[in-house]
Amino acid sequence: GGIWLVGQCRFTLEAYSWEIPEGGCPIGTSTEEAARRELREETGIVAERLEKLFEMHLSNSVSDEWGIVYLATGLGMGQAEPEETERLSVRRLPLEEACRMVREGLVTDSISVAAIQRLWIRELEKKTHDHV
Repeated sequence: GGIWLVGQCRFTLEAYSWEIPEGGCPIGTSTEEAARRELREETGIVAERLEKLFEMHLSNSVSDEWGIVYLATGLGMGQAEPEETERLSVRRLPLEEACRMVREGLVTDSISVAAIQRLWIRELEKKTHDHV
């Protein structure tokens, strides 16, 4: 029924950024394990289930970096454990509000934009399917 966003100052952009919980995956670590770790560290949330939604290349003309987006469900709240350098704000909001933030340019992180739009499309598809 909602989505969690993490806000933080991104020094490379010299701007504040609202994003889905995300982070790196060390070599030798499963992407699911990294997703669970980042979710817990940034928000305190522990998920019973992760569903892979999609994979995307982030800048295929200059980098081989890619992102894997998971949908976390069966959520339980714990204590966030951000890294020492992270000053995070966490907010839960309706998916419709997150979509508005994307439309208004308040969410610009590529993985976050793609994830929010994909979830919105998924919700529209469910509504369409339910009415058929």
